[in-house]
Amino acid sequence: MDNALKKLGLWSALLALALATIVLPARVSAQDQDDPPTRVARIGYMEGSVSFLPAGETDWVGAGLNRPMTTGDQLWADKDSRAELQLGSAAIRLSENTGISFLNLDDNTIQVQLTSGMINISVRRLGENDDFEIDTPNQAFTIMQPGRYRVEASADGSYTVVSVRVGEGQATGGGETFDLRAGQRGTFSGTDALTANVEPIYPFDPFDNWSEDRDHRYDFSRSAQYLSHDVVGYDDLDDHGDWRDDSNYGHVWFPQVEVGWAPYHTGHWDWIDPWGYTWVDDSPWGYAPFHYGRWVSVGGRWGWIPGPIAVQAVYAPALVVFIGAGGGWGGNIGWFALGPREVWVPSYHVSAGYMTRLNVSNTTVSTTVITNVYNTTIVNNTTNITNITYANRTVQGAVTAVPQTAFSSAQPVAKVAVAVNAQQIASAPVSARVAVAPTPQAVLGAKASTAGHVAAPPAAVMNRQVVAKKTPPPPPPSFAARQKAMAAHPGVPLGRQQTASLRPASAAAAHPAAKVAPPGKPATPTMGKPANRPAQPAASERPTAPVQPSRPPAAAQPAPSRPEANRPATPSTRPEPTKPAEAPARNERPPAAQPAPNRPEPARPAPAPAKPQPAPTRPEAKPAEPPARTERPPAAQPSRPEPARPEAARPEPKPAPHPATPPPAAKPASPPAKKTSPPKTPEEQKREEEKKPPGL
Repeated sequence: MDNALKKLGLWSALLALALATIVLPARVSAQDQDDPPTRVARIGYMEGSVSFLPAGETDWVGAGLNRPMTTGDQLWADKDSRAELQLGSAAIRLSENTGISFLNLDDNTIQVQLTSGMINISVRRLGENDDFEIDTPNQAFTIMQPGRYRVEASADGSYTVVSVRVGEGQATGGGETFDLRAGQRGTFSGTDALTANVEPIYPFDPFDNWSEDRDHRYDFSRSAQYLSHDVVGYDDLDDHGDWRDDSNYGHVWFPQVEVGWAPYHTGHWDWIDPWGYTWVDDSPWGYAPFHYGRWVSVGGRWGWIPGPIAVQAVYAPALVVFIGAGGGWGGNIGWFALGPREVWVPSYHVSAGYMTRLNVSNTTVSTTVITNVYNTTIVNNTTNITNITYANRTVQGAVTAVPQTAFSSAQPVAKVAVAVNAQQIASAPVSARVAVAPTPQAVLGAKASTAGHVAAPPAAVMNRQVVAKKTPPPPPPSFAARQKAMAAHPGVPLGRQQTASLRPASAAAAHPAAKVAPPGKPATPTMGKPANRPAQPAASERPTAPVQPSRPPAAAQPAPSRPEANRPATPSTRPEPTKPAEAPARNERPPAAQPAPNRPEPARPAPAPAKPQPAPTRPEAKPAEPPARTERPPAAQPSRPEPARPEAARPEPKPAPHPATPPPAAKPASPPAKKTSPPKTPEEQKREEEKKPPGL
C-alpha cells in the first residue's frame, strides 16, 4: 500500500511539473517589477492555539482559517497546537511551539525562517528555476527535489536536525555544505563552524503520521481530476459538495449550502499588500472557489467552475466586481461574483502579461477581450466598466452589500449586510476597485480584537537571526508608514518602488532577519549516530533505534515499532509477519505442525525394538529452543510421565522414578551440561557394550 502511495505521489508530481511548463516560462519572462506574486500561502488547517503577525506589524492576533500569507508574515503554533500552510506546489506543517515566517515568497522563491520548533514539508512540484529554502539559526537547508522533509530547530538555536524521507537537499553553514539524501537524518551543530552527523532516519512519530494523513488528502482527492493541481485548497471540496458535468460549462462543483446562500457572502475583507482588499471566507472549503475560477447560477443553484486543468493556476485576491465602490451608493459598498468568460480587473497596477495569465488560468476567455479590458481599465485608468454585461449581476441574491465602514475594517459580512433591491443594483455604477482607504483593523483581520491577548513566541525566539543562502528582500514597512502614502489614491495598494522608499533602511541594517552564509565548500559529515543526540520535542515518542538486526518473535514484538503502526487510522494490531524486511527471520520459526525441521537430529534412526529409547524427546538435543518451550513425548508413548531422560549415554533402560521424586535432569543446571554430548546411535552403543569387562 505504501509503495502504491509513493508511486501515486510521484506520478502526480511529474504530471503537475509537465503541466506547469506550459505557462511557467511566460510567467518569468513577462513579469513586470510591479506585478505581485501569483501565489501565496494559505492557512489551511489549525488546531489548538495558533497566532498570526502580519508583515510590518507588532501585534499578534488569533490566526484565521483561509487567511493568505506572504512575504514578512509570521505564524506561531503554541503548546499542543498544529497548523498547515498550503502553497499549491507544497505544504508546510507546524508542530507545537513552532514559529515560522516567510523571508520571501514569490513566483520562484519560497524562503522560510524557522527560529524554533519543528516543521514537515511536502514538496509536490519544484521547477527548474525554483528555490525552496528553510533557514534556521545555524544553517540554510535547500530542497533540491520534490519529496518529504522535516526540519527541527532547537529552542536555543544551537543545532538543527534535518530529515529527508523522500528527496534530496543540501545544508549550508560555516563555509561548508553537506548533502542529505532519502533515508538520512542530519544533525548540524555549531554556528561559526558547522558540525554534521548523519544517521539513518527515525521511524514515524505522531507528528509525521499526522502530516502523512494530510498528504493523503491530496493524493486521493476526487477533485484533482477536474482542475489544475496548483489550485490551493481543492482537496477541501471533496467533503463539501459534488461535481457535475454541464453541457455549457463543463465540470462544475456545487457546494452543500443553505437555501439563499450566495458566493462572497460568508466572510470578510482583509487588506493584504500588495493586492489590497482580499476576500477571506469563513467556510472550511472557502479558499479555492474564491481565489480561482468563476461562479455561475445553474437552475437556481450556485456552482463553481475552475479554470483550464492544463494551465498553471494564478492566485487572485477576490474575483468579483464592485458596485458603488466610490462610497456614493448610500454609503454602502456592494459586489458580486464574476461569471464564466468574464474578465477580472485588479485594483493594483499590473502588466498586460500578468492580467492575461491571471484570466486565462481561471476561465475560458479570448486574449483579445482581455487586452481590450486592460487598455480601458489599466492603461487609461478608467475604473468604471459599465459597458460590460455581467451575468451574475441580475441573479437573485447575487449582490451583497455592507456599510463602507464595515467593509474597510474587516467586519463579518453576513452580520452587517444590508438589503438592496434590483433597481438600486441596476442604477449603481460598476467598478473594478474600491476607492475606500483601509483601516488598521483590516490589516489584522477579523480577529483584530484579540491583539495582545493571544499566545506569542518568546522575544528571544521571534528576534533570533537565521542563516540564509539566498539573500532575502528587506522587511516591509508597517501599515502606518504606508497609510499616508495611500491617501492620494484610496483603495489602491502601493507599488514596489513606493513601498521600498518607505522601508526603514536603518532599522533593517541594524538587525537583519537573516545573515547570508558565505559560499560553502562540499564537506563530509560524520556517519553514524551523534555522540550526544539532542532531545527533540517528540523524542520520547520515537524508537531509540530505527533498524534492529534481530527481532524477537512476532508475539513478543509490539507493533508500534513500525512507522506505519503509529498512524492514527491504523491501531497497533498489525501482525509482525507482514513486515517484508522481517520475512527471512521468520524461517527459523516454522509452524507448530512441522517441528521436525527444527530438531537437531532429523535423520536419526529409530531405536532397536528390544531397547526402546525415548531419545527423540530429550530436551538436551534442542539447544536453540526457548526455555519455556516444552516437548511432547512421541505419539506412541503418550502415557510416559518422564519425557526428558537424563542418562543419554547409558544403553540399559532404567526403571522410571517415582513421580514425586524428580530425576536429576529436572534440575536447572543439568540440561545445559548434557547438551554438549550428542546421543549415540545403536551401533555405537553396541560397540561400547562389547568393550566393557565381563560381569559389568
